[in-house]
Order: sequence, then C-alpha cells, then structure tokens
Amino acid sequence: MKKTVLVTGACINTGVAIVERFASEGWNVIFTGRNKEKVAVAEKAYREKFLGVQIEGYAINSLHDERTVDEESIDQLFAELDKKGIFVECLVLNAADQGLNMKIFENPLTDFMRVVNTNVTWNYAFVERAARRMKEKGGGSVVFINSNTAYRAIPDRIAYEASKGGQLGLMRGLALDLGKYNIRVNAVLPGMIKTDRWVTNPDFYKEVPCRYTPLGDVAVGADVADAVWYFAAHARNTTGAELVVDGGNTIQMYPIIPKEE
Repeated sequence: MKKTVLVTGACINTGVAIVERFASEGWNVIFTGRNKEKVAVAEKAYREKFLGVQIEGYAINSLHDERTVDEESIDQLFAELDKKGIFVECLVLNAADQGLNMKIFENPLTDFMRVVNTNVTWNYAFVERAARRMKEKGGGSVVFINSNTAYRAIPDRIAYEASKGGQLGLMRGLALDLGKYNIRVNAVLPGMIKTDRWVTNPDFYKEVPCRYTPLGDVAVGADVADAVWYFAAHARNTTGAELVVDGGNTIQMYPIIPKEE
C-alpha cells in the first residue's frame, strides 16, 4: 500500500517542491491551502503531472481571528480522511504567516498574536490530530518547515522570529513525548529561498546581504524538499533534530560581500 504525506501550505513556492518530491517517489499526497480556487488549480496541476498518484487538495483556515485557532477545520479535514480510509504517515507543516514588516511601535498586539497563533498554536493542533492516528497505526513522522531566523534576527520580523524559536521548542517537546509511540518529529531550517518574491523583486534580492552564502548560492524549493524527504524516508533513528538548509549562512558572523572588479 502506498504511503501518504500531508503538506500544509502547498499551492506555491516551497510547498509545491515538497509535494512534487513525495509524489515523484510514489507517495500519495494530501495538501492544503487557504484559498479554495488556488487549491483547485494546484490539485489539477499535480494530478496532470503525477499520473497514478492520489493527490487531493483541501482549503483550510488556520484562524477564526487573531486570537482563536480554527480547530474545527482541522477536525473536519481528518474526519474526511478517516472516512476515505486515508492514513497520513508523514505530516509536513509548511504553511506559515510570514509576519512581514512588523513595526514594534506601529503594529497592534493582535498582529503579533496572529503570527504566533498560526505558526505555533495551529501547528500544535495539527500535530495533535495527526499524532493520534499515528499512535494507533504504530508510528509516523512530523516535519516542521522552520527558519534560520529562529537563531538569527532580521529587521521588522519580531513576531515571525519569536514564532520560529517557539516552534523549535514545540518540536523538541513533541519529539520527546511522542517518541514512545514511534512518532519522529524533526525540523528543516531554510534560510533565504528563491521563491516568487525573488523573481518579482530582483533589485531587493540583488543587494540583500544574506544572498552571500559560504556556498555562494541561495536554496531553491527542491533543496528544502530534499531535507524533508530525508527526515520522512531515511532518518529512522532521528527525532528532535534540526537540519539547516541555508548555504551556510548561519555559521558565518557576517556575509562576505565580494568587491566589484
């Protein structure tokens, strides 16, 4: 029987790469997105590209409002999967609130709460539902898509950085408590990724210091997907671990920017 992965936030960018990595290995894929129309478009594209692989998309909300996680949407999703006899052996938590341009003296507290509730509380609720079923089936794997900003701050992203630091604590706690059920919980920490923002804002990304990595290049979605695949398919005795995919940015004190000739 084919294995099934559930990938949140998989209509664009890195989420697409993760879906395609698992589908190319013959896994069935359940994925989510916030927008019903975008989910339908992505589902059609995935099915046309990966014939013979079961791929289903679901539109799902993370929050009712900034203060309240939408647990009902998660319950409805897993109830639908249960009805279809689909067991999620690997959960990949890719969806996130980026918390862009958060000004400490300008943004209201509810903006901070929105980011933290999406990236930490909602993910916890998702894991809890998936892990209940993994426990019954003898085990499984959870992979958080975290960020190297959990350790290195960048301007105007306080809420995002706080949420990613908290998410790593959540990952370790889950790994410890779920290990006895053969459920492994790990995290991939990307740095800058060549997403659609890289393409649409070339002037900014041409000058941004973190593009100057020790390896001389910035990750693409497939690099992150490969790290996720390692945790899901190969890391049998690994849990509570972090795998950084940032070209070495985290190890350097400051970027070495080459002088123009």
